[in-house]
Amino acid sequence: MTGFFITLEGPEGAGKTTQANHLIHYLQEKGFSVLLTREPGGTAISDKIRSLLLDPANGKMVEKTEILLYAAARAQHLQERILPALAEGKVVICDRFADSTFAYQGYGRGLDVHMIETVNDVATEGISPDLTFLLMVDVEEGLTRATREEADRLEQEQMAFHHRVACGYQALAQQFPERIVTIGAGNIEEVRQEMIDMLDKFLTRRKGSS
Repeated sequence: MTGFFITLEGPEGAGKTTQANHLIHYLQEKGFSVLLTREPGGTAISDKIRSLLLDPANGKMVEKTEILLYAAARAQHLQERILPALAEGKVVICDRFADSTFAYQGYGRGLDVHMIETVNDVATEGISPDLTFLLMVDVEEGLTRATREEADRLEQEQMAFHHRVACGYQALAQQFPERIVTIGAGNIEEVRQEMIDMLDKFLTRRKGSS
């Protein structure tokens, strides 16, 4: 039995990490074996690339370097962790995946969408999540949450950049409504319950089609 792939997406400070941990516990209680991972990162090599990408000292990094580093981290992550876990029948929950590239580098940076599609296709080999939870939060509020400690390179971007990222996510949700479930990131417990309700519907559909 092959596993399935869930991703969590959203602007800075949307609460993805908290909700990912709730999902793990819920799925484990239902008898699933679960792998929680993140992007960029998830492997030793990908974590080193993450450090380069998020280090505020690397302010001179150009857009094409940025997207290629994200793709390199993703390719390593997919081959080393995600695909083996899916082949073992596990549920993979990933904090960010390819949608982040479209939102941040496509809408945020203004890079050509066709170029992004090409780079992502190379990195992912066409692998796409089965279900994506998009947690949306007010941009200013989310940045306040995210930057209670030292802000990383992306968090330090201008507010206009983060608003473009949020618009990018909204566009993705409209483009892929069968996969992306948008949830307003408000009360933690309410968000958790809404995610669980949508996950149950997904599991029911999956069981019915198997």
